[in-house]
Amino acid sequence: MNPQVVVVGGGPIGLACAIEARVDGMEVVLVEPRVGPIDKACGEGLMPGALAALHRIGVDPPGRRLDGIAYVGADARVEHRFADRPGRGVRRTVLHQALAERAAELGVGRIYAKVAGLQQRMDGVELSLSDGSTVDAPWVIAADGLHSPVRRMLGLDGRAQPGTRRRFGLRKHFGIEPWTSLVEVHWSDGAEAYVTPVDEHTVGVAVLGARPLDVDEVIAGIPELAARLDGVDSVSEPRGAGPLLQRARSRSSGRVLLAGDASGYVDALTGEGMRVGFAQARAAMAAVRSGSTEQYERAWRSTTRDFRMLTSALVVAARSRFRPRIVPTAARRPELFGSIVERLSH
Repeated sequence: MNPQVVVVGGGPIGLACAIEARVDGMEVVLVEPRVGPIDKACGEGLMPGALAALHRIGVDPPGRRLDGIAYVGADARVEHRFADRPGRGVRRTVLHQALAERAAELGVGRIYAKVAGLQQRMDGVELSLSDGSTVDAPWVIAADGLHSPVRRMLGLDGRAQPGTRRRFGLRKHFGIEPWTSLVEVHWSDGAEAYVTPVDEHTVGVAVLGARPLDVDEVIAGIPELAARLDGVDSVSEPRGAGPLLQRARSRSSGRVLLAGDASGYVDALTGEGMRVGFAQARAAMAAVRSGSTEQYERAWRSTTRDFRMLTSALVVAARSRFRPRIVPTAARRPELFGSIVERLSH
């Protein structure tokens, strides 16, 4: 086996990296210990830009049309409908399955193992795997998640956030016909609840906040949402993720590039993690073709700039005394709210 690229991590961004490599005619191997479909706590809303990126690589997962975003508070509501094209609510397992099928169709190689160690040379990287084997390639793309083992092996972990300020996410699904084609973000005193239609009979509720965090308790504290879901059965177990803020000192080391959450993550608050991740997958393959890690660093900063700046500012506001004013302020300035949504969704 002599791949040109090894992708570590078989989630959506890792699969997108592998697909991008095959579309470019490269031999690629994906290293992932889990057999799919792989689930993860997330909002499950694909913004228009994310859906367009999937279509470009030949992936079109089934789901529920999303026409925009609504912020909902105790006494105010503001909506923005996407200007050009809709997004789509898609169960994470459905998205993963669609990407995995496309990767298999294109001939992506698979190794079911963990990365136990790595050694870099001037012309490539050797990965030691948990099954005792090794795999060698000129380039490695690490898309192995928020708590990336490869990032840690490379010594690229950034400074950890203080425990009192850490934010986490929990997600659960409810068996009910969606009542809207919008992603509703409900703001309570201490948490946000993302309500996303994911098919004709299911909505996902993802809650974000500090620990202790409980989906049902957050819903109970939001009267409008509690009334909607009163007596509705949950159809999945709660699944968690976090701490959400993860820093990386660099997005590359030698011939290893970090992509997706492994490259650094701010928060799920603005909901465009997939759009950013798919852009990183494309940029990583462009950097491999050119042999330039500097090109990837520049592209990473460019593709994540809006996400990092706007999300960081919103998280700061959400932790401050101005939190109760976020939705009323957005409702008074719907054109500003709409411009921000448009900028983040494409």
